[in-house]
Amino acid sequence: MSGKAAVEDYMTREVQTVSPTDSVADVAKRIVESDGHNGFPVCEGRKVKGFVTARDLLLADDEALIFTVMSEDIIVAHPDMGVNEAARVILRSGIQKLPVVDDAGNLVGIISNTDVIRSQIERATPEKVGKLMRTLEQIHGITVHQERDAVELSDLIPTQARVYADELEGRQYELERGLAEPLVVIDNEGTLLLADGHHRVMAADRLGIEEMDAYVIVVDDPIELGMQRTAEKEGLESIADIDVVDYARHPLVETTKRLQQD
Repeated sequence: MSGKAAVEDYMTREVQTVSPTDSVADVAKRIVESDGHNGFPVCEGRKVKGFVTARDLLLADDEALIFTVMSEDIIVAHPDMGVNEAARVILRSGIQKLPVVDDAGNLVGIISNTDVIRSQIERATPEKVGKLMRTLEQIHGITVHQERDAVELSDLIPTQARVYADELEGRQYELERGLAEPLVVIDNEGTLLLADGHHRVMAADRLGIEEMDAYVIVVDDPIELGMQRTAEKEGLESIADIDVVDYARHPLVETTKRLQQD
């Protein structure tokens, strides 16, 4: 991603809301039955009237109406607001989600602390892509260009023979919560080599995800690449050929554990 990341690039557009006249019991039930929601914007039509959290409901009577317990002193974001600015608001206010409203005051989305984290991780990926593109051009004397596309996991040829079970579990946790960092793929005359994202594709495969967003580096003048020869030598033809190592920690986790013990 180039330029300044905006809230509209990372917000969730399909927002679950409640009405001011819903009962405490009904909203509490929705929170319990939802996947990770701990509160909802309170809306009349598309206008945000307040925000209600699980904490607001704790001591309230089941029959009480939401407008009697909701917070009316709400903080909102605008679609054009920078993600970094939204992050500061989230941090300083101690809340986890910001309703996003347009110039007319209509609810158009919601941005959470998870979305902010995702934006920071994804914005680092283009730097990896640029470095890899320059390396390919320098080593092989070729030209390449970059595209952004969705790729089928079944079409990918891995360039890494193993992944770590602990990191795989972490990636699965992230994907379940919407953190889907793009893959980095090299397209060499239709052969799609997975350059970065082996743990992500394995986690996605476990979750039944069939395609993922990717930065695709297209080789303009196809050539046999070293990583392609290595994949062939190790018998890597699909992600099914990647081994999951459960007897050793991912280096990142191992380093973290060691620092905690020092």
